[in-house]
Amino acid sequence: MTRPALRLILLGFFLISASSAPVKKTQDVNIYSFYINSTVTSRYATTIITSRVANRLNESQEIFFEVKIPKNAFISKFRMTIDGKSYDGVVKEKADAQQQYSQAVSQGQSAGLIKSVGRTLEEFKTSVNVAALSKVTFELTYEELLTRRLGKYELLINAQPMQTVADFKIDVHIHEKPGISFLEVTGGLSTNDLANAIKTTRADSDAWVTFYPTREQQTKCKDCDKNGLKGDLLISYDVERQNPNGEMKVSNGYFVHNFAPLDLQSIPKNVVFIIDRSGSMHGKKIKQTRLALLKILSDLSEDDHFGLITFDSQVDLWKRELLKATKANLDDAKSFVKKITDRGSTDINAAVLEGVNMFKRQPQAGSASILILLTDGDPTSGETNTERIMSNVRKAIGSKFPLYCLGFGYDVNFDFLTKMSLENNGVARRIYEDSDADLQLQGFYDEVAVPLLTDIQLNYIGVSNLTQNNFALYFNGSEIVVSGQITDNNVESISTEVIAISKGSKVTYQNTVTTKDVIDVPSEHEDFVERLWAYLTVKQLLDKHVLLEGPEKEAVKNEALKLSLKYQFVTSLTSMVVTKPQEGDVEVADKPKEGKESHRPPVSRYPSFTPRTGYGPPGPSDYDYDLLYASRLRVPASRPRVRGSRLRVPGRSGYYAFDTPNRAPTHVTRTLVAPTQSAVLAVRNNRFLLPADGQTKPLCFDVPIPHKLKLLQDSALGFSMNGKSRGSKTGFQQIIIHYKTNHHLTINTSSINYNDGQNNVQYLWGQEPSQHEQEGIILILRDNEMDVTIGSIRVVIVLHKKRKDVFLWPAVWQQPKNVTLSGILGKDKISYEEIQGSTLKIMDNDVKASWDEMTDYRFPSAPVVRCWLVPFQAVMNGEISDFTVTQM
Repeated sequence: MTRPALRLILLGFFLISASSAPVKKTQDVNIYSFYINSTVTSRYATTIITSRVANRLNESQEIFFEVKIPKNAFISKFRMTIDGKSYDGVVKEKADAQQQYSQAVSQGQSAGLIKSVGRTLEEFKTSVNVAALSKVTFELTYEELLTRRLGKYELLINAQPMQTVADFKIDVHIHEKPGISFLEVTGGLSTNDLANAIKTTRADSDAWVTFYPTREQQTKCKDCDKNGLKGDLLISYDVERQNPNGEMKVSNGYFVHNFAPLDLQSIPKNVVFIIDRSGSMHGKKIKQTRLALLKILSDLSEDDHFGLITFDSQVDLWKRELLKATKANLDDAKSFVKKITDRGSTDINAAVLEGVNMFKRQPQAGSASILILLTDGDPTSGETNTERIMSNVRKAIGSKFPLYCLGFGYDVNFDFLTKMSLENNGVARRIYEDSDADLQLQGFYDEVAVPLLTDIQLNYIGVSNLTQNNFALYFNGSEIVVSGQITDNNVESISTEVIAISKGSKVTYQNTVTTKDVIDVPSEHEDFVERLWAYLTVKQLLDKHVLLEGPEKEAVKNEALKLSLKYQFVTSLTSMVVTKPQEGDVEVADKPKEGKESHRPPVSRYPSFTPRTGYGPPGPSDYDYDLLYASRLRVPASRPRVRGSRLRVPGRSGYYAFDTPNRAPTHVTRTLVAPTQSAVLAVRNNRFLLPADGQTKPLCFDVPIPHKLKLLQDSALGFSMNGKSRGSKTGFQQIIIHYKTNHHLTINTSSINYNDGQNNVQYLWGQEPSQHEQEGIILILRDNEMDVTIGSIRVVIVLHKKRKDVFLWPAVWQQPKNVTLSGILGKDKISYEEIQGSTLKIMDNDVKASWDEMTDYRFPSAPVVRCWLVPFQAVMNGEISDFTVTQM
């Protein structure tokens, strides 16, 4: 009898299950590190998920990898590394991938389909057979353009390991050149004790969010249990918008223009709601529809005009004409809504045409007209041919106003609604059958509730291959994005012109930007504008492909396919193929349309997972992932390997953690003066960053060198960290951590030594990654980082190498709540107020500051940030001598 395979699944995270036997103990499989690193540059997000897993058994076992990513994202890279060999996924045209797949099947290998879909996420799955005592590394990269909705961008990250992970990290770095106006972190992983594991900092154009929970904390969130984390992080932010012409970025022969003007008067709107009341809307659907409509009616502006249509096989109008949203009319409309009941079949054709006729009977000059259809099924009465319905609606509307289609539930013909919306300058949105369906309906309306511009045309000189550059409407809280290629790389500037209709008048925005501006982004993301252009172009070509017929349809398909292959995007036209050359085994990942069953038979099904409550952005049809596999990648049983693969860690994002001093502030007003730059250079110093509570501009202060410094101390815990600065250079040559009386960790620029009073363990920088756990202490050595967790304190010592210059730098990522720590790094965020010019009010003192810059060595990438440079005494409530030690 063969041993049942243990299946390990990563859902942006991991789940453990057994194929035909009780679930094995998780000790058989060790997820020894799990990283999610996301870099957002000008709204374009590149996310890398890296998971490293060890098979602890003395025999091989199959390990599954499953990751959930946002539906609007494109996978662009997948790699498995086993026994030091890497197997990369290659994106191919579906037909080519299908041929490889079929050849594998014809050779008698198993074949199957795994399919799953959720509201905002979709799944990618694969698996590999791992030899006894060996390791596998999975790495998946996906890219997405964040859409502005209701005044903010949202980056969603899921995590659910189903076991605690010693080396667990989520790092997010957001870079927005105009500046970040607000930043918020919510979601299930921000609740209870886990909130203390989330650190955020903002510095001018950058923001960092880090999530480094200890093993103990990984069981403490709202939905967490002994199996570890279960939830998501939702990072919301917006950018400063001081330039009404928008934000232009130019890089490597490509540009992107983000246009979202403020301070515009809202345009009165005419809105007609067309509500399906057929029998299939029975029960909760019709009840939630009534609730949403009542709330939406209450939100109408007095300048708006509106109409209500209900339909089954019969079409009924609340009133034949559009009425102004007065209190009396709204009260009457609410009474009508409360009486909507389900009955009969579905005549979508007649209902939509009647809505169009309402606008035609009563045109409103200087206003924006919007048609909103809500239905849960196929047309079953009157005209039932969807092609003829779309033709009738397209001719009736004549591109005069948009049609938005809301499909309620999964029984609806969503492809039909998508195409009909796209043909009429609108979008389709699925409304999920759930307890919050009424909030989903209301949320969609909120996005289109306040039109600010109509008939928007964006023109550019000296560019080609533009993405969509004309739009019917621009709504409050949204954003228009246009990208293209620069035709002449020698041109020194690009002229832009935006023409649109505002409330009662024509408006023009004109601007000229230089092409020589250098965008300050990491080298690995310097091509982000080009990839953003490709992403947006492919998305829009796929929309066109839905609408066109004949040679035009084929031409658009070929262009979208060409770009998908060039940029290795997994789209509805491509598949990702992973092949192990030695055996020829093949796996194929597809991205088919939602609701379309594949012709390939299923091999196995996994339990469904409840998606995040919410709704997706307006846009084309949702998609899900199919994973097709013919056999699986097999790693021949070999001599057990205890050593793991060398880990490659993307650039970290994060920030220092500080605690508010317990010392009572003085109430005597003094004026302290920050040293000038020349003075700073003269004394040689280490410069530290101090996040400011409620402010986007952090503080920074200098500490003269050389000194032996008390960096961090928690007397109650018996913890202390001291650092010896270098004679005349930046950074530290040695950092020593003491815990209780017998634990000592000494970190130098060449080695790390840990002594527990009896035993001594030594590590070398650059050796293979290692972990050590003992008596509440967790040590994790990476390429250039020593990660130390002691109790509720987590610090990371970063090794920096600049040419021949090598030094250490400490960063505090976590510390206990409501506990006063001492030391240079002992403060949490500090509050200040900008009084006038460069004078700040800090702890009731007037402090003269200078707007300066510093290198933030807390991160391996060492970014340069701007900060208010203030005197040491102004923030530390003491002299340098109070923070020095005689013995390390």
